Amino acid sequence: MAIRLPRIVSSKKVSKGHFAVYVGENQKRFVIPVSFLSQPLFQDLLGMSEEEFGYSPTGGLRIPCSEDIFVDVTSRLN
Repeated sequence: MAIRLPRIVSSKKVSKGHFAVYVGENQKRFVIPVSFLSQPLFQDLLGMSEEEFGYSPTGGLRIPCSEDIFVDVTSRLN
């Protein structure tokens, strides 16, 4: 009898129309809709990221705020 283990690889996939960002001290991963990129509140977060980290073509997009603030901001976006 075989035991089926969950596929860990699937948790790293991002569905079409979404992208991953890393937030907070522990770099918690959030998957959010691409439509957020056009929202002024999210653009403010991107500006903070550029100021803090600059542009880096390697690695993920990091947002320099706490997880609580990020969740609060993104909960206001449609």
